Amino acid sequence: MDGLEALFSNFLNLNYKQVIMWIIGGILIYLAIKKKMEPTLLLPIGFGAILVNLPLSGAITQTVDGTVQEGPISILFNSGIANELFPLLLFVGIGAMIDFGPLLANPKLMIFGAAAQFGIFFTLSMASLFGFEMKDAASIAIIGAADGPTSIFVANYFGTKYIGAIIVAAYSYMALVPIVQPPVIKLLTTKNERKIRMDYTSGEVSKTAKIIFPIFVTILTGLVAPNAVALIGFLMFGNLIRECGVLDSLSQTAQSVLSNLITLFLGITIAEKMQADAFLDPTTLLILGLGLVAFIFDTAGGVLFAKLINVFSKKKINPMIGAAGISAFPMSARVVHKLGLEEDSSNFLLTHTIGINVSGQIASVIAGGLILNLIAR
Repeated sequence: MDGLEALFSNFLNLNYKQVIMWIIGGILIYLAIKKKMEPTLLLPIGFGAILVNLPLSGAITQTVDGTVQEGPISILFNSGIANELFPLLLFVGIGAMIDFGPLLANPKLMIFGAAAQFGIFFTLSMASLFGFEMKDAASIAIIGAADGPTSIFVANYFGTKYIGAIIVAAYSYMALVPIVQPPVIKLLTTKNERKIRMDYTSGEVSKTAKIIFPIFVTILTGLVAPNAVALIGFLMFGNLIRECGVLDSLSQTAQSVLSNLITLFLGITIAEKMQADAFLDPTTLLILGLGLVAFIFDTAGGVLFAKLINVFSKKKINPMIGAAGISAFPMSARVVHKLGLEEDSSNFLLTHTIGINVSGQIASVIAGGLILNLIAR
């Protein structure tokens, strides 16, 4: 009878908000499996949302000998996200995946990565106008970077209570790059602009340059935006492992095993902040909307900056490449390249878009660091 009473008690503790979170979790799992949208993140996030919204979920709290203790999800959150450990370790893996060669061969592409961060600062202003405190507004604005680890780092640094909605929005929009970006790009460009061909830059980049670059960027960032030095430092450390030539096995481990393992833990741990009472709030919908605004304006900022350069330049550039300046690597680069091929099947923009996309990865981290420096915790 005790088992039946416990089962009955669990049903009594179930509320409609928890059921809604089950549905949200199911949708995320569906998108991960059926639509293959960021499956390594959306699947664990979706499952975690169900896990933490079961009545009296032992994943959040457990009662041992009459004493209430933290459950495994809460322990993982406090030891992996609350102290920024998971995002930093993930950046090591991301850094090991990135080839800065295209950017170093054509350094002027870096400016497009900076231009594509416009949406972050625009959304910061909008969120403030909607009544969010400056710390919360800054955390929401970083969604526009399309950079999940940086979003987690900034939101956690400011201790925002909206961290669950911010993280879900950041990773969801990363997955939606192929859906969100093309309409914005086409709206801001003409058919003739999308057909513009660009010369292929095949400059050789020495191994020495590739080794010096991550060290130089880390030092420069530390001087300009000290609060971003942990993020950029771990990213560049991963890249240094890749480029040094003496740690190939560690580089492969960072790219595959480390990245996949941390991503899985990160996804399911995020669910700690997706408990129904805190997550199902009208504010969550507003945050999702503001995140979309940030994402759109980041894309628009890169495209419009490229168009502005064309006004003063004799040698025209394809303005679509500016959209690759967001941090969603390498998805955004591929989206822009694909749009170019749709207009002209022999117009290959991938070399340019990869370089810009990589610069966007760096720029988003620096933008996050600047916000951390500008706004007091």
